Amino acid sequence: MNKINVLNKMLEAARLAAKKILEIYHSDNLGVEIKDDNSPVTLADKASNDVIIDVLSKAFPTVAILSEERSDDMKRLDNPFVFVIDPLDGTKDFIARNDQFTINIALVENHVAVIGVIMLPVQDEIFYAIKGEGAFLIRAGAQKQIFCSKKERDITVYTSNFHFNEKEAAMIEKHRDKIQNVLPLGSSIKGCYIAEGKAELTYRFSPNTKEWDTAAMQVIVEESGAFLLKPDGQPIKYNRPDVYNREGYVICNSRQNFLL
Repeated sequence: MNKINVLNKMLEAARLAAKKILEIYHSDNLGVEIKDDNSPVTLADKASNDVIIDVLSKAFPTVAILSEERSDDMKRLDNPFVFVIDPLDGTKDFIARNDQFTINIALVENHVAVIGVIMLPVQDEIFYAIKGEGAFLIRAGAQKQIFCSKKERDITVYTSNFHFNEKEAAMIEKHRDKIQNVLPLGSSIKGCYIAEGKAELTYRFSPNTKEWDTAAMQVIVEESGAFLLKPDGQPIKYNRPDVYNREGYVICNSRQNFLL
């Protein structure tokens, strides 16, 4: 499989989905519903999902698909290649109209995320990476390679706008000798900005994130030189029977800042 060709189709899908999302975002009707797991879904989640799957399934019909807004076909477990998709990461941020939501698309090969694309529709920014080839950012039409921060003290921590919990707050207080700033931020933007060097650490200790929340971010973070790890210090593997990241995860710019 030619990974450049796959990346280009993933970028195309993200851009087309972003247009659909923004049309709904700037309308009077977001079409908010509550799913069986008590999480919200909007017209934008569904429209984005349709666009992404249409583009990718036509271009790569043999690749399995795991998406938040599509019924899970467990036949994917027998396929070495899987697209892992969150068509609108940060739905609560979208509903709050705070501009902090993303589109996440990853290609997983043999349980490892090998290509990641994260688009920020409102900002018109795209973070992407191919495993072994570096992480990149397209902003204002210009592309550049990005690298994580090298700071080991006076670091900045991102917290979730809507999912920050007591365990994460306690961990931040425990390491106040190294942590200088604590800033809230939505969706996968946290991992992208750590990859860009804007912050050094974020915790997510709730068991509610799923593969599509982290797969694209995993590649981008790792290719910037940073780490996305489970609390046991191991990277997350993908295309699992259970899609929940039940242990949570930590994103940090260095092993020295893997603060637990």
